[in-house]
Amino acid sequence: MDVKAKARVNMSQTNTSLLDEVVQWSQETCRRELKAVLPKLTSLHHQSEGWDDHIRVLKIITEMFLPHVALSDLENECFSKILPKTVTMFDSMMKELSIQVGGLSSQNKELCSLLRNILKSLMQIIDAMSACVRHVGTYDEVPDLMLIRTLPTSILKVLRDTFLHCKESEVVYCGRLSLVADLLQSLFREAFALQKALLDLLDRLSIDSSASEEEVSDIVTVIHSLLDICSIISNLDMALHANTWKFLIKQSLKYQSLVEDHLHHGDITSSLCDNLLASFHNAVDMAAQIKHSALQDATESAEHKLFQKTAKMCRFFANTLVHYVKEFKPFLTKSCKIFYETYLQINSKFPPSLCAPELPPSLSEELNAVAVVPLDALLFQLLPLRAFADVVLQDELHLSPQHELPQCLLLTKVLDQLASQSEDVVSLWHSGSQFSEETPRLPLYQAVFRSFRCCYVERKVPVMLPGVMTKGRAQSQVSLHHHVCVHLCASVAVLPPQYFPVLERCLVTATMQADTQTALLATDVWCFTARYGTAELCLHHALLIAHLVKTCSAECSQKWHLGLLLRRMLFLMTPSHQMELLVRFPPSEAENLPIWRHVLLRSLSDDARQRVEADVIALAQKALSDWQSGGYKLGQVGKVNAVLQCLLVVVQEKSSEVDQCCSATRIVTQLWRRMTPHQVQTHQVLRSTLQLLLSITAVLVQNMEPEVIIQALVCVDVVVPQKCQDELLLAALEFLSSMGKVFIPPDSQSEILPRLSNLFRTLLAQNSSWLVEQHTLEAFAHFVEKTHHQEVISHSLCEEETKSKVVNFLSKTVNTPEEVKKARVERIEAEKTVLQQHNCALESPKQVSVEISDQSVTYSEPQAKRARQESCDDDDYSRLTQTAEGALRALQALATVKTDAEETSPPPLWLAARLQALQMLISEISATMTAN
Repeated sequence: MDVKAKARVNMSQTNTSLLDEVVQWSQETCRRELKAVLPKLTSLHHQSEGWDDHIRVLKIITEMFLPHVALSDLENECFSKILPKTVTMFDSMMKELSIQVGGLSSQNKELCSLLRNILKSLMQIIDAMSACVRHVGTYDEVPDLMLIRTLPTSILKVLRDTFLHCKESEVVYCGRLSLVADLLQSLFREAFALQKALLDLLDRLSIDSSASEEEVSDIVTVIHSLLDICSIISNLDMALHANTWKFLIKQSLKYQSLVEDHLHHGDITSSLCDNLLASFHNAVDMAAQIKHSALQDATESAEHKLFQKTAKMCRFFANTLVHYVKEFKPFLTKSCKIFYETYLQINSKFPPSLCAPELPPSLSEELNAVAVVPLDALLFQLLPLRAFADVVLQDELHLSPQHELPQCLLLTKVLDQLASQSEDVVSLWHSGSQFSEETPRLPLYQAVFRSFRCCYVERKVPVMLPGVMTKGRAQSQVSLHHHVCVHLCASVAVLPPQYFPVLERCLVTATMQADTQTALLATDVWCFTARYGTAELCLHHALLIAHLVKTCSAECSQKWHLGLLLRRMLFLMTPSHQMELLVRFPPSEAENLPIWRHVLLRSLSDDARQRVEADVIALAQKALSDWQSGGYKLGQVGKVNAVLQCLLVVVQEKSSEVDQCCSATRIVTQLWRRMTPHQVQTHQVLRSTLQLLLSITAVLVQNMEPEVIIQALVCVDVVVPQKCQDELLLAALEFLSSMGKVFIPPDSQSEILPRLSNLFRTLLAQNSSWLVEQHTLEAFAHFVEKTHHQEVISHSLCEEETKSKVVNFLSKTVNTPEEVKKARVERIEAEKTVLQQHNCALESPKQVSVEISDQSVTYSEPQAKRARQESCDDDDYSRLTQTAEGALRALQALATVKTDAEETSPPPLWLAARLQALQMLISEISATMTAN
């Protein structure tokens, strides 16, 4: 045996003899020999290599000598010397458990005994640490942290490893957990008690503002260690989890001025959000299970009680998060995204969200109180943070479908809460990003409109929300459009004047984008803004809109949206301001016709209305005269159509003067006489003319001569069998419907009534879109209600299928099964994809800049049509040939009509000679072409 080995043996024998001697001592002897023996024992503890030796020395120190150590000597003479080694030994035992547990079985008695002994040793170490905590707690004076600084960190490390082992025990021990389950339960209880004692001790500590860096570092380490433990025990014990979090937050606030610059605020808030979401989702699942099991009325059931506990945890985490954010707001800029995502996730589980589960009303209300209400308070705390505004209002925002409605409702709540915020906060949200180096951020109003547009499915289902409470009325359910509109208007009512230019730009952008319902929302808000403000503001907006309507040169969604807004705005203007609009954009000038085609004349004062009517009639007569004097050239038809659009506005006004109606009737009659079926088939511009003439004739039909009605029916009969545009088809239906108001003279019935029956029969039998089919049925129903010619009805319903369809419509019978909610949502989601592509195509063309309130706003203009690849000669030949052919076919149609009507008057005598001359001219042209 070498010298070193002999020395170790002698030392071991000496140590054993010392320990055997010490355990026989009384407490008085221990107190008297403390200074001489304690250093030897701590040295022995440090040098011990076996677990048994280590635990034996540790127990002697903590049970026999620790009670006699002065408070001032605890750290230097005891804790700093024994606890680090204790933690190391504890860790090695845990690792040995993990290594040996793989071979554990009921047959392997030796290994089972070994593992149980290790678990018992772990409990002995925890018991020794508990003795340390109890001893420190016996002092009357509040201990200084520096006098026990090794104790908290060592215990927290042991607690972490213990709780982690207990948490993972089902995985670690697999199906052999029953062999050690009793000891694991005891180990957890010991650790639970140790943590409670430690937290009580730490709660007694007090550190003033003059604390050293070491003390601050120790407090921060304790807080972060507790955070680590919280992540482990979240699923072990609710009470332990909640109490640990309470202490963590309490310590953070107690030493806020000292630790706020050192805490991992992001980790703390992230963990709070994770725990809030976990407890919330658990509560939602439990509530759904209670509904599924029909236990909502069994408030004393185990499921109900567990739900209450989980909801209580949810309330705790939500309130804790709000409190922490309130106190440490300046340090939480990097956590704003997770706050935002947490808000959306929780709100997506409540009605009216389409993905919200069906829960018992009482439990849903309780969850709303414990989760949503605190989050609204959190939102109030987050409003001043630029980082939060950047996240919520980011330019490139990509949300999952279930979060689009919560985003929209979040923005409406921001609108409500801004009224109580400072000027800087209001500017932050309303102004948007101002400089290129900032994170791109939309103005709040623009973000609201964008979010509303994304909620297509929710608008279409539709979802319903609680309306605003009004005195004396019960609270009603309102649509999403109504809800957002009310909150936008309330925000505009308190908006500081300096943000009105921003509001105007947002309204222009929203009105001119492709989604019609979003444009309608913008027009609602714009009209409120004009009505709420001064008359001069209303005039300013009307002039702006009129300018934009005039600038939109193409037939596009933008022009229709702006036209609708102008139509509504005129109702809000004073008579003098209406006359000023007339002066600025006189309807007597053709370039202003795009403005007045959108106006409802009943919105104008008598003077303004009469002037518009007179100017439009005069301009229509001039356009017709110019077209006639120019030889009825096809290239001039566009100008005629432009004035016909305004003439339709005039004739639709019921209070129009008799002279104006007569003038309009004469104009329309002249135009009908120039319409030929073949030309309508050939030229798109004439189909537009036909559409306008049909709509005007539907209003003036009782003033029309039978031959005009015949000509209209002939033209309609030509286009209906073809796949014409829906707009033209709807105009034709409008005209056919109006025929019910007309009594056809007996001498014209044979020409008109069969054509009318045939058209209705054809249209009712067509397999068109549901929208056109609905309009067709409505048109026929209106005709049936008014007509004196019952034979048209019977001749229109020759086919049994058509008759059944009409009868079901008139009796309001629905044959299709009612669509279930899930199928409806899926169908609307598919529609949304198609509409998004369509709207993107509408909004893709080049941009045109328009000056709005000293700021540049853009809107789309349809791309120019591609130029034809034909030579000028080809174009001329084509145009002239089509004109000649059209005239000949019109002559043929006129002759056919005369023959069907069995007219007795012969054609003019000169007609035969002219036809022979034309035939000779055609032969000469053919000969010339052949020779060339």
